[in-house]
Amino acid sequence: MVLDTADAQQKVLDAADALFYERGVQSVGMDAIRAASGVSLKRLYQLFPSKDALIEAYLHRRDELWQSMLAEHVDAQTDPRERILAVFDFLYAWSSQRDYRGCAFINTFGELGAVSPQVAELASKHKEGFRQALTRLAHEAGAADPERLADHLILLSEGAITRSAISGSADPAVRAREAATMILDASTKG
Repeated sequence: MVLDTADAQQKVLDAADALFYERGVQSVGMDAIRAASGVSLKRLYQLFPSKDALIEAYLHRRDELWQSMLAEHVDAQTDPRERILAVFDFLYAWSSQRDYRGCAFINTFGELGAVSPQVAELASKHKEGFRQALTRLAHEAGAADPERLADHLILLSEGAITRSAISGSADPAVRAREAATMILDASTKG
């Protein structure tokens, strides 16, 4: 059975996502992606001319997934303050997943950021997009200085993401939510 281009790309990206996230991008070769996806090596290279191109597609896909999962939690709330705290509820739910390995952007940047300007740029754009989302939420919550509040919240978030990955526990997201509540109280007082 010959897969159309979209189906073949989907299979390759599914395999790359699982393997890169679990093992890291440097330890996974294109042959492992071929084997996991069931797409021939020739077809794989037609779809993604290099491993770098596949890594970039993986990161783009992860960014879309991240934004979708975050929006699902935030948009379920109507109160501006609860919308901010929903970020930490999302982090808790995400870091509770059995296959949680932390942030794909931090992980990939750690592996390739010094030698791949494209990976560094994609990681930077992803993190800046998160900061902008937090800034909008802080503004909606009536923070006196939304950008400063967003800077505090992103530090809590990134710390929780990394600490949860290292500890194997979702508890850091709970502690980060508690700290975010205190910072939010201090930042939104008139």
